[in-house]
Amino acid sequence: MIDEKEFIKELLSPETQNTAFQKLLSDYQRPLYSHIRNIVLNHDDADDVLQNTFVKVFQNLKNFKGESKLFSWMYRIATNEALTFLSQKAKLSGISSEDLQNKTIDNLKADLYFDGDEIQIKLQKAIVTLPEKQQLVFKMKYFEELKYEEIAEILGTSVGALKASYHHAVKKIELYVTSN
Repeated sequence: MIDEKEFIKELLSPETQNTAFQKLLSDYQRPLYSHIRNIVLNHDDADDVLQNTFVKVFQNLKNFKGESKLFSWMYRIATNEALTFLSQKAKLSGISSEDLQNKTIDNLKADLYFDGDEIQIKLQKAIVTLPEKQQLVFKMKYFEELKYEEIAEILGTSVGALKASYHHAVKKIELYVTSN
């Protein structure tokens, strides 16, 4: 991608905005979808959250200060949108977020876009037992293979704290998988 500051100028300029936003979509749609899907688990929900994410990115681009990479800023928006979506969906269903995630995992086998097996389902069930931050850190590191520095920028925390969270998450998942 061209220089990020230059690209942001193109996104903000009325003359180049449409072309620049199309480039933004083509570059980030797939990785953001994967990130969101790892959080919400359901394909249709991930599509909805992805659309909301790009709307928020477009609406708030003028407020982007460049203190982090554009990628990190968009991932932070996507993460917040996904977590808000899950929270609202659980509230509307009258169940806890953990119960909602367990219900979603139980429906994964019927999801045409899910190509995992029983081990993947067991892993997802183990992940649901983790606190929210450990879930996020584990999914971003394990599934998306992001570097600790990238995750730290996205979640606004230190690399040391992330390494500790990931280590604890792995231990809890190992315990869950071997005892169930």
